[in-house]
Amino acid sequence: MVYDGIIIGLIVGWIRAGWRNGLIAISQVRIRGGWIFPLLLLAQLGLYSLHDRISFVEEYNGYMFMVVYVAGLYMLWLNRREKGFWWIFAGVALNFVVMITNGGKMPVSLDAIAVIDPSAAGSLSDEMISTKHEVLTSDTLLPFLGDIIPLTLPYPRNLVISIGDVVMNFGIFIYLQHTLLASKHKQELPLSRQNNISN
Repeated sequence: MVYDGIIIGLIVGWIRAGWRNGLIAISQVRIRGGWIFPLLLLAQLGLYSLHDRISFVEEYNGYMFMVVYVAGLYMLWLNRREKGFWWIFAGVALNFVVMITNGGKMPVSLDAIAVIDPSAAGSLSDEMISTKHEVLTSDTLLPFLGDIIPLTLPYPRNLVISIGDVVMNFGIFIYLQHTLLASKHKQELPLSRQNNISN
């Protein structure tokens, strides 16, 4: 879901700022610890691909994902003064809390899945969902923080997301709007000063 927030934020930001201003702004982005993000992405892809091949990864992958989350929270904390990053941090932290209290897995509501695909919900099991998720049951801790929100048409993708995902993507959107419009505002400021002088 994080990629959806980035794509939507970029599209809206570029429309508002203009293509040229948007490119200038993106080229000037400096995120502290930004090198951590691609490493975290590679780590998650590695856990997904090795889950069914290495028994150790299959047994402890939930806790390995927690290490990835901690590293991500650290990077977000380093950038907490950037506009929108507190929201991103809060969203990721909510997902982390529900996962760490449920053995490193994100609980997924079968009722929410049924909204998207009724036939799929009846045949799913813990093993079939993914390496990072598990079926939400009566034993799930903090179930309201799990993946319980179904997204379907008119949204272009069928997804089940969490409250943490919503908060995180709101922060991503705020950050990208602020970033992409920064160059446009810098150009408009001298023009407004010139107009004030001429008046």
